[in-house]
Amino acid sequence: KKKLKISGRELLSVPLQVFGLDQLQVLEMSPERESCLRYRMELLPQEIGCLRNLTCLYVDSNNLKKIPAEIGTLSRLERLTLSNNSLSSLPTEMGALQRLHSLHLANNSLTELPAPLCQLRSLTFLDVSDNKIDTIPSSIRHLEKLETLLLLFNSLESIPEDVCLLRNLHTLWLGNNYLRSLPAAFGELVNLDWGYNYCSCNFEGNPLESPPPEVCSRGPEGIRDYFSSLHRI
Repeated sequence: KKKLKISGRELLSVPLQVFGLDQLQVLEMSPERESCLRYRMELLPQEIGCLRNLTCLYVDSNNLKKIPAEIGTLSRLERLTLSNNSLSSLPTEMGALQRLHSLHLANNSLTELPAPLCQLRSLTFLDVSDNKIDTIPSSIRHLEKLETLLLLFNSLESIPEDVCLLRNLHTLWLGNNYLRSLPAAFGELVNLDWGYNYCSCNFEGNPLESPPPEVCSRGPEGIRDYFSSLHRI
């Protein structure tokens, strides 16, 4: 793959020459994880749309406040990392990224799960942990291929029943929210990696009442039995 990594102690902007590299497939503008640096780029230029052959774009740990609409023209994009920025919204055009299968948005300033994300039908991995999200749209049901959904450290008070239609989910992190109950159909998520890997389904840090934590620890069968017993009462 044709790859370019741009680095520097205080990256402020993308050199314009980059946008002439129309055969570029991988563009990395994130500091090394071990460095503990944050770059200072606040705006991804609209010229990003010139890089039509990009399959991977790494722009985490900057200071991005806005993503341009032109990102929607990157029809070959498969992996996009935008974690550790200052994003409070995403452009509607992002919904056009129909090849995108991995999207990282942790540690931003999102207050809701942006609606365009629910149009990304190839998505298998979505990380929106450590934001301020207080609502999940019912349209999340369209993410039928989703295998990993990370929602920990948000402000969720409820989860829509539609999440229970995501039958390919293996990993679901809901820890450290404000959830008091789970949807009645939650036990239908039979592909969750219950019992094999504790981290695959995380509820800790929620004031759960229905079902209580000891029921959740029994996995989907225990949860199904719990809700079934409520219906019989």
